[in-house]
Order: sequence, then C-alpha cells, then structure tokens
Amino acid sequence: MSADAAPALAARLAEVVEVTEAHLADADRDAVFPVEALAALRRTRLLGLLVPVAHGGLGGSVRDLVRAAEILGRADMSVAMIFAMHCQQSAALVRHADERLAKAVLPRVAAGEVYLASVTTESGKGGRLTTAEAQLTDADGLLEIDRFAPVVTGGAHADGFLITMRAAGEATAHDVSLVYADRGRLTVQASGDWQPMGMRASHSAPLRLTGRVPAHHVVGEPGQFHEIAANVFGPLAHLGWSAAWLGTAAGALSRVLRLVRGPAGRARFDITSELLLTRLSRARQRLDAVHALLQQAVSVVESGEDLSRAPRQLLLNSLKITASEQCLAAVDELVEAVGLRDGYLKDSPTRLELAVRDLRSAALNYHNDRLHLADGRLALRDQGVTFA
Repeated sequence: MSADAAPALAARLAEVVEVTEAHLADADRDAVFPVEALAALRRTRLLGLLVPVAHGGLGGSVRDLVRAAEILGRADMSVAMIFAMHCQQSAALVRHADERLAKAVLPRVAAGEVYLASVTTESGKGGRLTTAEAQLTDADGLLEIDRFAPVVTGGAHADGFLITMRAAGEATAHDVSLVYADRGRLTVQASGDWQPMGMRASHSAPLRLTGRVPAHHVVGEPGQFHEIAANVFGPLAHLGWSAAWLGTAAGALSRVLRLVRGPAGRARFDITSELLLTRLSRARQRLDAVHALLQQAVSVVESGEDLSRAPRQLLLNSLKITASEQCLAAVDELVEAVGLRDGYLKDSPTRLELAVRDLRSAALNYHNDRLHLADGRLALRDQGVTFA
C-alpha cells in the first residue's frame, strides 16, 4: 500500500478498534462471535485488504496485514486473529484461484460481502495442513463435499469457506486439494459448543459442511495444496498470528505503563523500585525481540523467494514459536509487576487477566511441539546453518 494510502488504512483500523473495544467485555463474557467488529471490517472494506485494486480491493501488502493485525491485537486478540486468518484465505484466492473463481469471489471479498473461514482441522490429525482423510468425490460433474472439522474459527458467521480435502479419484492422504465453497452451496451444521479459557470471541466451534461445487472451485492444482501451504498458508498464518499476539502483549504493556504513570498509580506504585523497573524492562525486551524477528520474517516473505527452502521455513517457524512463548511471558511478567489487584482481577483496566487467557492459546494454535519436530528435521538438512 502506498504512503498516501497509509492514513486511510489507519482511519479504517481506528474505526474497527473503537467498535471492538465497545463490545469486548460482552464478547469475552458470553463467548460470542464479535459480530459488531466483523460488521466494521465489512464496512471499512478491510476484509479486502489483500485483494488487488483491479478486483476492487485495497491492494495492501503483507506488511500492511502485519501492521493491521498488531493494531487490532492491542484491542482484542480474537478480532485480530479472525482478521488475520481471513486475510490468509483471501491471499490464497488472490494467488492461486482459477480466473473464473477469482472474478466471481474477489470483488465480493473486496466489497466486504464475503468473510472467509478456514477449514483445515480434522479429527485425528488436528491442524496438520498437508494430510486429509475426507475426500472429494465426483457427482454429476460437480465435486461433492462432506467434511467435519472440530475447529473452525468464525465458521458460523462465514460467507465462504476454504476447505482442505483429499483430492478426488485415486489419491493418498497427502494428495490434498484446497476447495472454495460459498455458504449458499453448503449445508452448514454446528455440532458443538465453544467455551474455552481464552480466545472466547473467536467462536471456533465444530462444523459439518456438506454440498457440491464446480470443479474450478479447487484452488491451485488438484492434490497440490502443499505448495499453497508452504508459500501462502503457513507464512501468512505465522506472520498474522505473531502480529496479533505481539499487539495483545504490547497493548497490555501500554495499559500497565499508563496505570503506573497515572494519578491513581502514582499513589500505589514506586516507579523508582528496582524490581518494578526490572520487570518492565524484561517485558519490553521480550516484545522488542518478537518485533525484530517479525520484521525480519516480513522482509523474507516480501522478497518473493521460495519459502519452502529450509532456512526460510526455520525462520517462519521460529517466529511462531518465539512469539507465542515470549508474548505470554511478557504479560506474565507484567502480572508479577503490578500484583493481584491490577494484574489478576477481571475488572482491572490493564486487562492482563484477559491477555493471559488469550495468549495461553498461542502455543497450542498449531502446537509448538509439532513445529519443533519439523524444525529438527529441517535443521538436519541445513548443515551449514544458513540464515534466511
């Protein structure tokens, strides 16, 4: 996005943040999807951030996505994650959709008419992207979908779905296709409740999706989803998620600093305390480290080079693991710094209690243990220890 467009982006984000803040407490308490924030994302056309101008979108960059996710994360991590995951889906359509599909769907995304949900989880495999059990089948010239997913963020409110399935015909579990389906072509059945510790407004409840779509709704080559996973889904997930987590922790630190330096805080906190200063320093250090790693990863993704190469995969995985751990650790440090009243209670203006609950999900969102196993294998392939 050009420098001239940056103020307009900031104004759009400010509008969404204002709406998000107004409904934050209710969405978290009741574990309901932030419909007002989604309406604001539609109204401001931020759902079309990554859609090219030629399709009516804002023509934003990966860097714009990261900045937007961080700003939204300062208000509500659930909204930031919902937005980042939608942008991941729209980027896949922009880069890999059939021309007919792109012309039919991308202008609607740009106009705010289509919020996209990701359907990649499957019973028995979790969120592993590159395998699938449920298979597409040919039915009267259409592709038939019958898919259960235990976790679908915002799926009950989505207008379109990108679904991973085993390719049609003779295919193994590793021959995965990504297929787009409009909600109008599907029967969408909710099959469970959503009552998590944190990320309550993400409303990532289980869904069963059944229906039929034309063959050209396969995104990319049939059975070749691994290419999209390596160059779009994985990188943008790790960038968007990490930015949302960083924003959540940065927002928490900002609120703590405002409390400590404000009139009420001055009566309770000794800002010359070495213990307080050290804890604030450690929290800030953790966030600066995540920010630096995030910016390096953005530069690598923006370079246009093959992201499937081991050093680049290691960097992106390291970003996800580091951000998930260090952002939570920074907020935990802040809880220790301000104590029970201001750090642990629900009604504290610091909102640290909410940040801890939300950020605890970060390591589980495509589990860090799984990424460490992948990184161990990748490290064996890079005997020269080459940095991206």
